[in-house]
Amino acid sequence: MTPTLVFDIETIPDVTGLRALLDMPSSVTDEDVANIAFHQRRQHSGSDFLPLQQHKICAISCALREGNHFKVWSLGEQDASEAEIIQRFFDGIEKYTPQIVSWNGGGFDLPVLHYRAMVNSVQAPRYWEMGEDDKEFKWNNYISRYHSRHLDLMDLLAMFNARANAPLDDIAQLCGFPGKLGMDGSKVWDAFKAGEIEAIRNYCETDVANTHLVFLRFQLMRGHLTPAAYEAEIKLVRETLSGYAVEHKAAHWKEFLAAWT
Repeated sequence: MTPTLVFDIETIPDVTGLRALLDMPSSVTDEDVANIAFHQRRQHSGSDFLPLQQHKICAISCALREGNHFKVWSLGEQDASEAEIIQRFFDGIEKYTPQIVSWNGGGFDLPVLHYRAMVNSVQAPRYWEMGEDDKEFKWNNYISRYHSRHLDLMDLLAMFNARANAPLDDIAQLCGFPGKLGMDGSKVWDAFKAGEIEAIRNYCETDVANTHLVFLRFQLMRGHLTPAAYEAEIKLVRETLSGYAVEHKAAHWKEFLAAWT
């Protein structure tokens, strides 16, 4: 069975990059640099959501299903650099050649990873393979929108029609899964400024758990899992997360399990 790696990133404004792009002196605080960028963006587009190249990755969480095992974790320690966590992500692809699964990964997570990998001089040869060295990747690689090595569940379920896109939180809850608990992407910058990186990582982990559960329901729908196999996968997730809640006293997993109908 090909390993599957569900992933999600959380981002903050790239203050260092914005300072250079906006030609801001060092006397301007990081928060003010970000606020100026938000203000300019609102004037330009009506939203303060920055262009993808102006984001910096502060957390990457993964759910890996490989062999008889399932695990959910965040890459690196809490004080790991952006370069380290991005390199760890691509190293995982190098090691496992998994199918990677996301919710809007084609529209956000992967383009941001591309830009930040370049900024940080990260290497990712397996990820960027498109058939030059491995012919199997010519017709099925991580880059193409319509290939399955990267499955963007949101994009596929919407039939590649942005007007039909749905939020992960809605789909997860409609399927009986917990959905988002207490935080969303709009709150990450404030949490980061408050030094709450653990809370950000915990939130990111619950997002990949939700995405993995939705992916399992999709696999059931398309006939890649029998009902019995689906129930076995669900049981594995519950048991794994219950173990985290007990062994690591992880409050976010206790909350997640309590919300799971």
